[in-house]
Amino acid sequence: MDRDFPAFVKLGDGLNITGISLYGGRRSLSTRRQYPLVYLGGDGSADHRKSQCLEGALKPDDVAGKIVLCDEGFVPREKKGYVVKQAGALGMILANALGEELTADSHLLPAVNVGAAEGKAIKEYVKGSPRPTATLAFAGTRLGLRPSPVVAKFSSRGPNILTSEILKPDVVGPGVNILAAWSGAASPSAMPEDHRRFRFNIISGTSMSCPHVAALLRARHPNWKPAAIRSALMTTAYVHDNTLQPLKDAATGAASTHYAHGAGHINPSKALDPGLVYDLGRQDYINFLCTLKLTPYQLKIFTRSSNESCRHALASPGDLNYPAISASLPASSQLTVHRTVTNIAAPVSTYHVSISPFKGAAVEVEPSTLRFTRKKQKLQYSVTFIAKSPQQTSPEFGALIWTDRTHMVRSPVVITYPATV
Repeated sequence: MDRDFPAFVKLGDGLNITGISLYGGRRSLSTRRQYPLVYLGGDGSADHRKSQCLEGALKPDDVAGKIVLCDEGFVPREKKGYVVKQAGALGMILANALGEELTADSHLLPAVNVGAAEGKAIKEYVKGSPRPTATLAFAGTRLGLRPSPVVAKFSSRGPNILTSEILKPDVVGPGVNILAAWSGAASPSAMPEDHRRFRFNIISGTSMSCPHVAALLRARHPNWKPAAIRSALMTTAYVHDNTLQPLKDAATGAASTHYAHGAGHINPSKALDPGLVYDLGRQDYINFLCTLKLTPYQLKIFTRSSNESCRHALASPGDLNYPAISASLPASSQLTVHRTVTNIAAPVSTYHVSISPFKGAAVEVEPSTLRFTRKKQKLQYSVTFIAKSPQQTSPEFGALIWTDRTHMVRSPVVITYPATV
């Protein structure tokens, strides 16, 4: 999301640190004065309980009237704020355990979340100052955040360790600091000690990213099967942020890969009209399961039927008609996968293919042109991967794209190069 909730920590030595917070309560700290700052880590076996501001670990004699620096971990972040407040502190700074990605929280007292590096800098200041001080300030909502979007550090990751031929994740969607409807039966922090009630809340998590678009597509295309909806989301996703650079991964700070963002970030408006879809039905999934050498009992568990058999298994798991292609290519080998696309746009249309170059493999698509003469027509194509010498050692990431004058149907492609035993 290109939205942020900036908050600031100003230390007594003049250092200004930017964090994030949803705090908007009545208690506030003056930006014109400094308040005593304390960090209780580093003085014995109970360090972690004190430094993480766990319940029962803070004594009013140590924190009352002060700003407390707490480490992330073990309990919800808002719970730490409650513990700090109950001990008589004026405010809290909450430092990430790892990474710099920040999630906004609805704290019960003035509090600012900061990244791990900023937390370390604050600890060094506290340790080196005879009388450390700080103040906190809150700036509300800021729009136009750059770069955006960024893959959240808590987002699901690949590769798929069970069936490498199926790329995971599929896509990424908005999941950090999402404005969402909220039940009046619960507080914004979900703590029983919190008696605040609101109709909306800011929430983060994969449960926020999942419902963003599926209902929209279903409303426009009520007859689409789940596979068609997934295909539309994947083939129209984008892989560059609002600075026109590749999406970044908050977990590493570097550019994300297909193992972090899948096909890319969902683009709802384009997904409504994807041009082509990779469709799948129940039998297709059964044929795929049959490539995994399941026992009849295991197949029955998946299908909930004792009448299914593996008479029509696919040639390989990679032939499942998925909108992504993941190829495992040992040295001196060749692999061909097959796909079928369904035309759901103009009855008469022609699509041409392009594919990223790979250092470790030559790639051939046959045919290179798809000519449709009617709506809902299905056409097949194959992709052949031929290993080059010397063998690559790291995975390679690219894309296969079918384009007409209106649509760009993009499938992520991953090639891995397992060592030959």
